[in-house]
Amino acid sequence: MNADRRVEVIERTVVFRGFFKLVRYRLRHSLFGGGMSPVLERELFDRGHAAVVLPYDPQREEVVLVEQFRLGALEPAGDPWLLEPVAGIIEPGEAAEEVARREAREEAGLELLDLVPVGSYFPSPGASSEICVAYVARIDSRGAGGLFGLADHGEDVRAHVVPLATALAWLEDGTLRVASTLITLQWLALHRSGLRARWGLATGPADEA
Repeated sequence: MNADRRVEVIERTVVFRGFFKLVRYRLRHSLFGGGMSPVLERELFDRGHAAVVLPYDPQREEVVLVEQFRLGALEPAGDPWLLEPVAGIIEPGEAAEEVARREAREEAGLELLDLVPVGSYFPSPGASSEICVAYVARIDSRGAGGLFGLADHGEDVRAHVVPLATALAWLEDGTLRVASTLITLQWLALHRSGLRARWGLATGPADEA
């Protein structure tokens, strides 16, 4: 690893400010082979940070995924309705845990019984400063599912109750295409037995395989 890691920001300009923000940087950074790069000009998408939560009912072995229209998938995917965990932007002064609980109510009508940290990650660090803080949460999925979202925010959300085995099969066959869905489901698959032990539930054959 390069011990001499330096970034020299020459200029930082906000070129667009709306619901999100676009910032143009002129900068140089240290090179692995020594010295500094030439001056680079790059745009950075600044949308704040987000909390992500995968609701999981360990007694019924079900997860809740929400489906909604995503503009970013319109042209490359052709089908812009995507399946995701619950998620929301962390506003200034908010804790990620608060956002996870609020968004679970708004997007899926769920109360989270326990919230377990998965970790944090950069979903697209080449173009965005966003950090996602991810969780898996225990829920009671009885009666879950339906249409949700805040109309004044332009939200149209359908919550699906999905058997965990089905969600993991979708993970394998490429049905699921959102990074937060892949990350939280893979984490759940790896830590399922530990979660069941945390919640005082017996392990089953899937844990012992």
